Amino acid sequence: MVALNMTPIDERFSASLHYASRLWRQVLDRRLKDLGLGQAGWMTIAKVARASSPCSQSELAHQVGVEGATMVAMIDRLVRDGLVLRTPSPSDRRVRLIALTDQGRQLYARVQKEADACRKELLQGIDEQALLQATEILERVQQAAEARL
Repeated sequence: MVALNMTPIDERFSASLHYASRLWRQVLDRRLKDLGLGQAGWMTIAKVARASSPCSQSELAHQVGVEGATMVAMIDRLVRDGLVLRTPSPSDRRVRLIALTDQGRQLYARVQKEADACRKELLQGIDEQALLQATEILERVQQAAEARL
């Protein structure tokens, strides 16, 4: 195995990006465990909460990064638990739109509070200018990756 500091920088970057992202989600998932939702559940709740209008199930599947059938099962559980509503689209009968219930909004407030605290802990001690530079780099990587899909 090659020592990390002897690995080419692009390889170190991609490995760090992958592992940091995975660990970040694991830390947050552990903090949110008592809410009774796994990662896909709280991510779905967050995406619906941040949307300017109700999202379709297929849009949510794309945003969360899961297959359509997986999202349908997730939405079924969230509807059953009283966290979201599934309503027909006024413009396309085949499309179901997802919106939060009052209970879902309350849960999102707890998710957001924990996510904010987690982010502050994980980014503690990192210079704001360095954070800005890293963010801009990651946004460029994201754009490049999206252009290839």
